[in-house]
Amino acid sequence: MKKLLLLTILSAFIISCENKATDLVIGSTLGNDGESSEIVVGDTSNQQVWVDYIDAHNKRDLEKIAEINTDNWVGYPPNGNVIRGNEAHIEFLDEWFKSSANPQWTVKWMIANKGADAEGNMQEFLTTGNDITFIDEEGNEVVENHVHDIMFENGKIRTIFVYSKPAPTSEIEEE
Repeated sequence: MKKLLLLTILSAFIISCENKATDLVIGSTLGNDGESSEIVVGDTSNQQVWVDYIDAHNKRDLEKIAEINTDNWVGYPPNGNVIRGNEAHIEFLDEWFKSSANPQWTVKWMIANKGADAEGNMQEFLTTGNDITFIDEEGNEVVENHVHDIMFENGKIRTIFVYSKPAPTSEIEEE
């Protein structure tokens, strides 16, 4: 009887230790055809890539930025333009950095996520909240809140979507 009880307890323990882990679903996408696919927790190591990338921007280290970008890098800034290619991105940044704008970024938060594309391939993303401070054309310091949605490919940045709004300057309270 003791052997049967021990065998039962041991079996229950082994079964409970079996790895039945599945990706934690944190959202979903909706395609044009109405089909949805799951968004799940992504690779948090991409967060360090982003922190290093922002640090390189703040230090004007164009070589490091180019190293983190894929060759087929694509950027979608909030002004509606599209920047295609690593070289085009570096040229754009070089001109901007040489201007008097002096942009500086501060990372506020990051969320690692991944999901399947239309062909079923998993794509890694990092969604981040960042503040950017720069000098406008009139010489005024401006702060904007940015959300960056970054797609990674083999540990490098392939695509960035940037969404922007002015940082709050005052608060109105209900009386």
